[in-house]
Amino acid sequence: MLLRGEQLAAHLERELRPLYVLYGDEPLLVIEAADTIRAKARASGYTEREVLTVLPQFDWGQLLAAGGNMSLFGDRKLIDLRIPTGKPGKDGGAALQQWCQNLSADNLLLITLPELDWREEKAVWFTALVNAGVALKLNAPPLAELPGWIAGRLRRQQQSADLDSLKFIAERVEGNLLAAHQEIQKLGLLYPAGQLNATQIREAVLNVARYDIDGLREALLAGDIGRLTRTLDGLMQEGEAPPLVLWAMSEEIRALSTIRSGMDGGRPLDQLLKDAKVWGPRQMPVKKALQRLDTARLETALQHAGRIDRLAKGIGQGNLWEEFLRLGLSLCADGKFAARNHI
Repeated sequence: MLLRGEQLAAHLERELRPLYVLYGDEPLLVIEAADTIRAKARASGYTEREVLTVLPQFDWGQLLAAGGNMSLFGDRKLIDLRIPTGKPGKDGGAALQQWCQNLSADNLLLITLPELDWREEKAVWFTALVNAGVALKLNAPPLAELPGWIAGRLRRQQQSADLDSLKFIAERVEGNLLAAHQEIQKLGLLYPAGQLNATQIREAVLNVARYDIDGLREALLAGDIGRLTRTLDGLMQEGEAPPLVLWAMSEEIRALSTIRSGMDGGRPLDQLLKDAKVWGPRQMPVKKALQRLDTARLETALQHAGRIDRLAKGIGQGNLWEEFLRLGLSLCADGKFAARNHI
């Protein structure tokens, strides 16, 4: 059974299944859904809990053993299975399918995964989980829908705001749900229930946009020109060291270039990602970037990064931050736009 995140509460009021699968690109939503299921499980008599994390060389016999080891006091058990890469492998797929064939009311299996692409959602092991239990896909709402998401969270604490104020919060948190969640909680502590006015919100909401290196790398992979521009400007205003910015951008370009070269040579993408140490949630943004970028653009970007490196060492003339922006734009823009504008 597939459910949307907002359907979970009503579902748990009706029943508690022995198998739940949580996956998606937004950690806050996954954490909240897992906490809700664990709370319901405790209230339903699942007083014992065992956590299993699937790392390289994980022994899948541990999962089957966890389900077979009964508590000394006969308590029911919640097994918290975490698969950070989203890929259980051949042995893991077989173990999960075997589990689905032998569900028991004495064990509740809660599986958390990162975002999966459509091919992974069609995998035999994942289909078996969906058919046997309840799966929830928990992705962050698009930026255009974020004001509505914020309004819903305010309603939970009996507060509301006009659309302009909701947009203001959304813009300040840069689409970061955890930051939005923190700001909403702050509003609940500062002001009583009811309608919030624009002045209250502007005074309370800090600029929590994360102008950091990780945000820069994410913007590059996503091709998000607006976020890239704001992040670079924020890093400059905060006095971030240019060599660190260049390192972050160059690392992404080199990884993409290596993977793209391998793809051009006919090698499997999954193996190339593994060789490049691209794991878990980072795989999806990298895959999307590779759809946008070809070998020629990546090689040109590497050459541009080299020129910036020389500029940082005092060789040549130019503004470092303007060059960072030009380099970023060359990777974010689509191919036709980049060629037409020589970026």
